[in-house]
Formats: sequence, structure tokens, C-alpha cells
Amino acid sequence: MTQRAPLRVAVIGTGKMGADHVRRIEEVVSGARVSAVVDVDAERAKAVAARVDGCTAYTDAATALAAADVDAVLIASSGPAHKAALLAALERDLPVLCEKPLTPDSASALRVLEAERKLGHRRVQVGFMRRYDAEYMKLKSLLETGQLGRPLMVHNRHRNAASPPFFTSDMLVSDSVAHETDVTRWLLGQEITAVTVLRPRPSANAPEDLQDPQFVVFETDGGAVVDVEIFVNCGFGYQVQAEVVCERGTARIGDGHAMVTNMAGRWGGTISQDFIDRFADAYDRELQVWVDATRRGEVTGPSTWDGYAAAAVCEAGVRALNEGGRVEVELVERPPLY
Repeated sequence: MTQRAPLRVAVIGTGKMGADHVRRIEEVVSGARVSAVVDVDAERAKAVAARVDGCTAYTDAATALAAADVDAVLIASSGPAHKAALLAALERDLPVLCEKPLTPDSASALRVLEAERKLGHRRVQVGFMRRYDAEYMKLKSLLETGQLGRPLMVHNRHRNAASPPFFTSDMLVSDSVAHETDVTRWLLGQEITAVTVLRPRPSANAPEDLQDPQFVVFETDGGAVVDVEIFVNCGFGYQVQAEVVCERGTARIGDGHAMVTNMAGRWGGTISQDFIDRFADAYDRELQVWVDATRRGEVTGPSTWDGYAAAAVCEAGVRALNEGGRVEVELVERPPLY
């Protein structure tokens, strides 16, 4: 592959997220094309591949990764399938962008981390797309200036209009709060050391037996306290908001006031209805950065360590939800590569 040749990407998983990434690579991102798609549903894979010139459909990830026209891998399959795909990619020393979670549990995440570490260089970027959102990037830059002083607290709100039918109470932490887990570590530059989960009475709009909403509290090794309201059946839309309280001021993002209308005695704006709409620009930016770095022979962005740390925090959070009380986060010693 020459420097000017497009990066030939295999996309594993052609559901909502994977199909959107195929579209993004073909229509938005420069310097890459989709050469293969993989899905256990053969017909779905064929349907997606048919929309892309020169794209081959597979049902087996390992077979796709062995193809001569695959330079890099984008993993957008379900979380439990990530470990096998990641290990197969690392065996071939292929660059990977893996949608979160890296893997659903810390033990399997650690297995992936060890496989990458043995290569002696990074190969995996984890898809924590909020790091590429314009508002979050601006907040991160402001905190790094030190103008507001040390961060003391962070308040997060994470709301969905409705949860999918398969969603469980544990998944509010492991699948949704996973984003606040990563963004907390990234914004503050601190590790999360303990998690507490409080259980308000469930909303009448929540499915039976779903503990929704939840109130999650993180403690960090830098002495900050972080709270997350996770409410996945709020009914009115998709909202992600964050406010950092520092020694000399505060900063808040996510109010969604890009445009406010005034008409007929009312004022207001629109509320996104799903994460793909709210973070469309972040996904575009994330993929372009990944493609550009990969073509340069570099790996940037959230690392395998970040994926492992998020899995460990979420495990502690699920324990706190089910057992009550404060649960400490257990992390291995951070390897030099990360």
C-alpha cells in the first residue's frame, strides 16, 4: 500500500452502527474505502456490500481479515464478539478501530491488552466518540489551560427517549454510563477508583423490571467526585450534558442551544432523538482521524488501556447496582506501552 492509496477497511458488523460506518467511509471520510463487510447474517452482509463497489461480503471475520485487500479493521459487531475479532486482527498486526466496549468484561479486555502489548506497539483505537465531539473537545481544552483551577466535581446527564427491548438494568451502567466512564477519565486525566449506584424509584415509563433511572457516583484518584444521571426512558429525546465545577469557575456543555426559535408566543429548539444524530460530527471526525493516522502508520485516540479501564469501572458499577454500597475499582498496573 502506498501513501496515496486508500486505506482498505473491513467492517465487522453491519447492524445500525456498522452500516452507518460503511456509509460514512464511502461518503464522508477521505482516504479510505470499504473492501469487505462481515456479518453472521449473510443476507444482511450481502445487502450492505452490494451498495459499495468492490466490496466483498463475509460471514466469518477471520476469513475476511486474511483477504489480500484488507489493510485495517473497523469492529462494530456486538460487544461479546469483539474479543475474537480483536485477537484475530492483532495476530495479523492490523490496525483496528473498535466500537465500545473494547470487550464486555475486564478479564477479556486484559487478554486483548496483553496480545497488543506483545506486539510492542499500539494497534487498537477504541471508539469512545465523545472525545471527538466539538463541545467536549472545547471543554477539554479549557480545563487544560488551568483558568478555572482544579476540577472538583462533574455533573453528567445522559438521557434516551426509550430503551431497546433487550436492555437490562445492568446495561444502563455497562452500555450507557460506559461513555461517562471514559469521558471522566479523559477530561480529568484521573482514574476512577470507586463507584456507588443509587436507585431512585423506577419511572412509570420504564419497562417492567428495568431500574431506570439510576444515579451513579464516581470517585477519582485525584479527589474529584463525579455524578451521572442515567435515564434511558425519559420519553422526550436524547440528551448528553456535562458540567465541570472547578475552584474558580464552572463550564457546561450539551445544552443544545445551537439554534433557538421564537414564534407564536413560544421559544425553543429541537432535541436529538438518538445518539447517531447527536454525535454525527463526532463519528465523522473520529473516523477521519483514525484513517489519517493509520495511513501515516500511527495509532492515536483512546487506547486498549482506556477500553480495559472502562470495563473495570463498569464491572464495579454493576456490582454496586446489584449489591449496594460503594465498590472499589480494581485495575492492574498500567503497562509502559500505554
